[in-house]
Amino acid sequence: MTQPLRIGFIPLVDAAALIVAVDKGFTAAEGLDVTLVREVSWSNVRDKLNIGLLDAAHLLAPVAIASSLGLGHVKVPILAPLNLGINGNAITVSPALHAALTAALEGDALDPMATARALARVVAKRRKAGADPLTFGMTFPFSTHNYQLRFWMAAGGVDPDEDVRLVVLPPPYMGDSLASGHVDAFCVGAPWNSIAVDRGIGHILHFVSDILVRAAEKVLAVRANWADRNPDVLAALIRAGVKAAEFIEQPQNRAEAARLLARPERVGVDAEVIQRTLGGRLKISPDGATRETGNYLLVGREGVGRPDPVQAAWLYAQMVRWGQTPLTPGAVQTAMGVFRPDLYDAALGRSPQPVAPPAAIGAFAGPPFDPSDIEGHLAAFEIGLWKR
Repeated sequence: MTQPLRIGFIPLVDAAALIVAVDKGFTAAEGLDVTLVREVSWSNVRDKLNIGLLDAAHLLAPVAIASSLGLGHVKVPILAPLNLGINGNAITVSPALHAALTAALEGDALDPMATARALARVVAKRRKAGADPLTFGMTFPFSTHNYQLRFWMAAGGVDPDEDVRLVVLPPPYMGDSLASGHVDAFCVGAPWNSIAVDRGIGHILHFVSDILVRAAEKVLAVRANWADRNPDVLAALIRAGVKAAEFIEQPQNRAEAARLLARPERVGVDAEVIQRTLGGRLKISPDGATRETGNYLLVGREGVGRPDPVQAAWLYAQMVRWGQTPLTPGAVQTAMGVFRPDLYDAALGRSPQPVAPPAAIGAFAGPPFDPSDIEGHLAAFEIGLWKR
């Protein structure tokens, strides 16, 4: 007997493992009958998962933590036994802001510290001229995009709560908001940065891997009580996701994976854009300039599918830094407990392994992250709401 499941997702390339797992039959081979439910906003995904309309979801890693802590909504413990994507975000700016940053730049345009300081000069110039603050789009208050934008800006001396505006937008709406002038820049996952570049309305300023070498992005999320009741089903879903991720990471399979993701009921953009994303080859400017990196989006290679509780602690530290929650020892442990490498190992029949070292995050500014001393880590930063 097959197990029916409803799994929510947002049209992003880092939903690839779930989409390919279903559409290539990996879930069916595990005895699962999965219906993928395409959603527009992260609040929809969170709410439907929390109340049981979805059995599992492609979810922002910080939303799983916030839900488990009861931040910004009702408290529903969530588990993340599989990473669906590491990295994959980018910061895209309008042509006007790109020109202003280029004029203010002192140093390498690929150096996030140099661009953050250029942003500080642009902000100061606009304030002196009486211009409105710059507006940056991000996908959710409890999102990697929010924290990555803030981390980058603050490193250059820009206070994201005083010097600019941050607004929430669903990923598919980012390009239109940039084109209309409602935002001057945004941070979002693939393919929506590339779509803006292809439309001639944006320049990719940074890949998130410039800011954090390795950043947990999306997870397979399930309610803790559902996991307790359905351990075998969850293990089967993990195995199917891992097999799909391994399929996607084989270069000879990427064209097929891109075609599956390109369909209107999935991500719904041109397959060529998705294939570029999976290969780490992105056009970064309307003039055709490209950039290639093997670290842009990791779906299944380098062991990225295994959840790392240190990444969860880093995300919790950002929530503390930006005033979303106070720092408490119990909350740190709750946050780290959301990421479940033990469930991943058990599903694959592997022996338990140690978590990654603290330096694995690799932020471009500040001291190495130590999850056992979050207060000391945050004390190294000049800007942050937790000090106020």
